[in-house]
Amino acid sequence: MKLQETDAGLEVIFETSEGKLLPSIKTVGNTLIANIPNAGLNLPDGKFQVDNPVEGIAAVTVMQLNDNQVELRIMGVNNPPVARIKNSDRGLIFSLDTAQADIELTVTAQKRPEDAQDVPLSVTVIPQQELVDARIDSFQDIANYTPNFRFAPTSGGGTEFSNYSMRGLNNANFLTAQDSVAFYIDDVPVDYNGFLDLALNDLERVEVLRGPQSTLYGKNSSAGVVNVISSQATLEPEVTFGLSYGKYNSRELQFSLNDALVDDKLALRISGFYKGQDGFIENLATGDKIGERARFAGRGQLLWTPKEDWKVSFNSYNSFTDDGNPTYNKINPDDPFVVNLQTEGFNKLSTNTQALKVGYDGAGFRATSITARRYSRQENVVPGSTGALQIIDDINSTTWTQELRLQSPETAERLQWLLGGYYESRDFNVDDAQTDFPGFGRFRRFGDDSRTTYAVFGQVDYKPIEPLTVFAGLRYETSDASSDSTYESIGADGSLTSLRPEFKDEKVSNDELIPRFGLKYQLNPNLMAYTTIAKGYRPGGLNYRANSEAELRFGEEKTWSYEAGLKSSWLDNRLIANLAVFHNDVNDYQVLQFDNSGFFGSVNNIDLKATGVEFELKAKPAKGFDLIASVGYVDSEYKNYINSDTGVDLSDNQVPFSPQFTYNLAAQYRSKGGLFARAGLSGYGVTYFDDENQIKQKPYILVNARIGYEGEKYGIYLYANNLFDTRYITSGFLFPVPDGTAGFGDPVTYGIQFKATL
Repeated sequence: MKLQETDAGLEVIFETSEGKLLPSIKTVGNTLIANIPNAGLNLPDGKFQVDNPVEGIAAVTVMQLNDNQVELRIMGVNNPPVARIKNSDRGLIFSLDTAQADIELTVTAQKRPEDAQDVPLSVTVIPQQELVDARIDSFQDIANYTPNFRFAPTSGGGTEFSNYSMRGLNNANFLTAQDSVAFYIDDVPVDYNGFLDLALNDLERVEVLRGPQSTLYGKNSSAGVVNVISSQATLEPEVTFGLSYGKYNSRELQFSLNDALVDDKLALRISGFYKGQDGFIENLATGDKIGERARFAGRGQLLWTPKEDWKVSFNSYNSFTDDGNPTYNKINPDDPFVVNLQTEGFNKLSTNTQALKVGYDGAGFRATSITARRYSRQENVVPGSTGALQIIDDINSTTWTQELRLQSPETAERLQWLLGGYYESRDFNVDDAQTDFPGFGRFRRFGDDSRTTYAVFGQVDYKPIEPLTVFAGLRYETSDASSDSTYESIGADGSLTSLRPEFKDEKVSNDELIPRFGLKYQLNPNLMAYTTIAKGYRPGGLNYRANSEAELRFGEEKTWSYEAGLKSSWLDNRLIANLAVFHNDVNDYQVLQFDNSGFFGSVNNIDLKATGVEFELKAKPAKGFDLIASVGYVDSEYKNYINSDTGVDLSDNQVPFSPQFTYNLAAQYRSKGGLFARAGLSGYGVTYFDDENQIKQKPYILVNARIGYEGEKYGIYLYANNLFDTRYITSGFLFPVPDGTAGFGDPVTYGIQFKATL
């Protein structure tokens, strides 16, 4: 081997005449570690080390691990080194670009050591440095940087729910048995749209997969997967913290602490996050400002590495959200942040997760076991301008999951395989959900839903010739659900009157085979084409809000998704461009249905179709200068929808909460002298919020900006979100009839931020 300095940095070259060397890669702290099988060092002591070979690299160490395996360790000064790896006629080359610390080596959503450009599906990867630079700490922030993905949190006018859509499929139906998108935080699935408004902190990367995913992850999803990976515990000591303060008395504190408890064996990482602000909504009834917010999150990880090929980690994630009155008002108010409420609303969400992950990475196969428990609890009061109230004293859910995966080793090239199993037990309780509408009365509901899901899944990728890979996957899933529920009116004296017979121990069972198959073809070293056909599936269920036996059950939802795409990388990865087109044909889509009074409670099964295109671009036109852009278009409309409550024909109407256009553009500059500047915009096309397409938001753009100075281990910045104070609707309902109600996005906020690493 030899080291060779280049204009960009450093090359580490392993010379060989025996064909390709296939390393497995990981990062630990500031160190990139590559294990290279079928390799040997011709050195007397079996070890080689060079300190400070070039600026930005602290040390390069190579050692012989055993008879046929070599380990390369490259330690960066402040961050993990940037590496591009290729086999050539000179051998295996690690090119280290010390001037561009924002290009990161990632493990993609397929859980293989491939670059995202090699994965035959639409996937947006947001690496750690970009997460920090763009101040991404919520699912809403993630959606703003992903084509055909929209997310509106509860605090942004979503009442007690977070509303999202991906590729024309939404989660507006909170009564369904399963969300359209599977959200993962550190391998633990997060479900139910009332439990999604979470604070995310200390992140390593985010992956957003679009389209049905049933053969790569434990939890099945019909629209896509949002996979959030936190920074992992390492054996290197590290302390980071950040502070910010801004408009509306907004304040933020975050920290992380990492260290070894037992040398080379046991590491601990803990992190914390607090974010709060005063209310900016003027309440004429009291003269007070309402809508204050506070969010807390804490995370801990113990990582035990008893041997080189074993990892055992215990993860705990806890969060608490205490939000005041949501930004709810009439659809067309003079000022969306001026209300007249006799009762002030709030939304409280607490969640805690514990997970045990055991991983084995051997020469012949890899194995992963993830055992998790997740508990969430929500309570809220949502007042309306007409005096209406919605009160949820307690909605809670306890979910146990177990996922097992066996898969081919990281060095597998021609044949790659994955086999997995998944178990989920969910107990969902509505202890007391009340509504009080003037002229209608006061009502309350109780519900106790439980569901058990079993699934086996697998996928095989085979390369019959060098440029062509074909893949096929299959999932079998079965579930059993049961439900108890009541519906009662509350008299002025507190007496209860049953409005329908109690549903007791109602049951429903579903099962389905879910295939996925496709191919990819490497047209040349810079350009890859792929096509996939995948089935999406959501099981049927039981509706605790049903007013009659006829409304109790809803059917299974089945999707056939077709996608074709191109992925390209040019100019030594300085220009990356991806294009995808897709079509979703959905049968028995599970839609929440409203009656003539604006009330909702029944679930209808109808058909819809969604066709669209996505384009993503990343470019580095000059040293330190980055451009990131994407655009998505989707036409999502109902095919045969007649509202069974109102009789209105809604066929050909646009699906709510799904913008026809989404786009983003970010430009960023980071100089060697410490100057940092970033500007980003996120745009949305026409968005409808009801099935009749009467409530809509016209196209709008949000602009964020950040500028600052960075030292070696610290940075100080000025920031602004929604810089031009754009007013826009995030949700809407035709209640009370005929005026309706809408939620609004946040106004402009700005402030100062400081962060440091010790």
